[in-house]
Amino acid sequence: MSYPIEGVVKPTILVVDDTPDNLSLMRELLRKDYQVQLANGGERALKLAAMQPQPDLILLDIMMPVMDGYEVCRRLKADAATRDIPVVFLTAKADVEDEKRGLELGAVDYITKPISPPVVLARVKIHLALKAHADFLRDKSDFLEAEVSKRTREVLAIQDVTILAMATLAETRDLDTGNHIRRTQHYVKALAEKLRTHPRFASVLTDNYIQMLFKSAPLHDIGKVGIPDRILLKPGRLTPEEFEIMKTHTTLGRDAIEHAEIHLGMPVEFLSTAKEIALSHQEKWDGSGYPQGLAGEAIPLSARLMAVADVYDALISRRVYKNSVPHEQAVAIIQEGRGVHFDPDITDAFVELQESFRAIAARFADSDDDMSRNQAQINSLVGA
Repeated sequence: MSYPIEGVVKPTILVVDDTPDNLSLMRELLRKDYQVQLANGGERALKLAAMQPQPDLILLDIMMPVMDGYEVCRRLKADAATRDIPVVFLTAKADVEDEKRGLELGAVDYITKPISPPVVLARVKIHLALKAHADFLRDKSDFLEAEVSKRTREVLAIQDVTILAMATLAETRDLDTGNHIRRTQHYVKALAEKLRTHPRFASVLTDNYIQMLFKSAPLHDIGKVGIPDRILLKPGRLTPEEFEIMKTHTTLGRDAIEHAEIHLGMPVEFLSTAKEIALSHQEKWDGSGYPQGLAGEAIPLSARLMAVADVYDALISRRVYKNSVPHEQAVAIIQEGRGVHFDPDITDAFVELQESFRAIAARFADSDDDMSRNQAQINSLVGA
């Protein structure tokens, strides 16, 4: 093997042997084509193997004092930093069992002494070529893995931005919403994590599903973009006719998300969860909700979780048409709705988590300035 191109770095061979004559012999044999490192014992060999730049190949004697070659090989292969360096045993131990043991420890070859120089050079060349190929494939695999990870992060970022943009659009129509979508997003996640070991929910509330819930929750009121201003922004109580129109925000939201899926040409997991929440978060456990009058477990779990989160936040939030109620009163109202409005087990989890809900509400509280600005905008829009 030769390297006629100036500046090309020769591969490095580490020779490990406790006999000086053997080290000298191997250095003379290899130095024309390779950089040669010498180690007269196992400890020295392990240190050199771990140093940068690492050797490209190790020729290793077996019969050495203190630490034999088998132990050196075992340690090299046990260390993530050195396990990919090919090891070739170069030894006077010629028994089949010795060779078998060496190969089982991870050596790529086994050459017996006295050596044949052409055979040693040929095998060194072969194993260096194999290592170069393996390194290329490993580097390519690492590059592809990094690219996949990068693209995955980009896709997730696009999803998050899309959701935020859609949710913010709904928020600009419903001026009282404020931080409602952020609070409900965190309420739902807290409930899901609390219930993940519950026998009724454990099979559904996986890490991935909880992530989908958190990602999808902000779209629960996206359908409000289709409600007329005269109804959506009305500062007083809605008439029965107006309330019927307001109730359509559930189907409008589901249809909008479904339309997006159709354009994509494929189902998207987080959008499927978002459709469930948008359509069914106003359903009630006893079947008296809307738009489909679903009852009990016929209501999707995602929507049952959002129902508790949505009502709690509506109760504690001040609106232009109502005052907020204290946290304790909101908790009591939700408890009264156990088994009527809300899934009983989700209600119990909420009661246990009530201080976490209080903390989330404080973290994403609407400011007085937000409320004053919203009131002014509503007055302008409705001609007050």
